[in-house]
Amino acid sequence: MGDEARARRLTAIARKWLVDPRVGYSGDLHPAASERQELSCMVMAGARVSLAEPGRVVCSLSVRAPLTDAEGRWHAGAVAAAVDNMCSAVVFTVEGAPTVTVQYSLSYFSPAHPDDEVEMEGRVVSRKGKLTSVAVEVRKKKSGELVAIGRQWVAPAWPIKSNKSSKL
Repeated sequence: MGDEARARRLTAIARKWLVDPRVGYSGDLHPAASERQELSCMVMAGARVSLAEPGRVVCSLSVRAPLTDAEGRWHAGAVAAAVDNMCSAVVFTVEGAPTVTVQYSLSYFSPAHPDDEVEMEGRVVSRKGKLTSVAVEVRKKKSGELVAIGRQWVAPAWPIKSNKSSKL
């Protein structure tokens, strides 16, 4: 498979996965995975991907009332889960394989509320050896106001042959 065909396939899988997290890395729907992906399914419900290309994904969704805190703001944990899903999808567009998070940070700037439409833009920032760095900005779609910025470093999920001297 050529580079262009591979890129199209990987971005199509990432797009499908964000819209329905029950989709596996093969790109096929796995109904048995629904319990394992329940949080992702709740957080990403109604997600729409407007752009998916190697190293960059743009996705929007409406904040749902069940995912708010006692003050009616988009719950910090739900924001974190959405950002984590975006990071996974963005990295998949370039790696084409499952990854694990080795470092994660999230900064919150302003609240989002039920029915606010948010847009998340994720991009690969850098790559160093087997590590890939991703950043995701979350903004209110109508005003452009920054809600949060998430950053992750991820590594391949497959086992490393020796844990004595990792070459990550």
